[in-house]
Amino acid sequence: MLFALFLSALTSATILPGTSEATLGAMVAAGDHAIWLLVAIATLGNVLGSIINWGLGLYIDRFKDRRWFPVSPDALDRASNWFGKYGLWSLLLAWLPIIGDPLTLFAGVMRVRFIPFLILVTIGKAARYAMIAGGASALAAMFG
Repeated sequence: MLFALFLSALTSATILPGTSEATLGAMVAAGDHAIWLLVAIATLGNVLGSIINWGLGLYIDRFKDRRWFPVSPDALDRASNWFGKYGLWSLLLAWLPIIGDPLTLFAGVMRVRFIPFLILVTIGKAARYAMIAGGASALAAMFG
């Protein structure tokens, strides 16, 4: 079950569909594992997915005009604008829907150094999963 959470979080950070928030919430509500462990596993999987995006961004920019390119031109433009406006700190928002995944891909395209990328993305994603777990725990306590 923990591997399912990891895999869901990993795919949620890539172009593959994932349901990491729902998976995390359900596992928190079930109460079978420590919340910190669930948050850590979800964060690890999601950050690994973002690292995959960053790595793809290092090499994939030359293919952005191809039909199979994993990010739409509009999403890549939005990420580029965010990145241009807020710079490296925009990676704290890599957890956001729609722009988060293109941001991590664009960070690779822009050759953002790995360690600052890793630190900022991990902070944002860990905070998101901690909030989701906290909310799921509170709901489980109210209705459980």
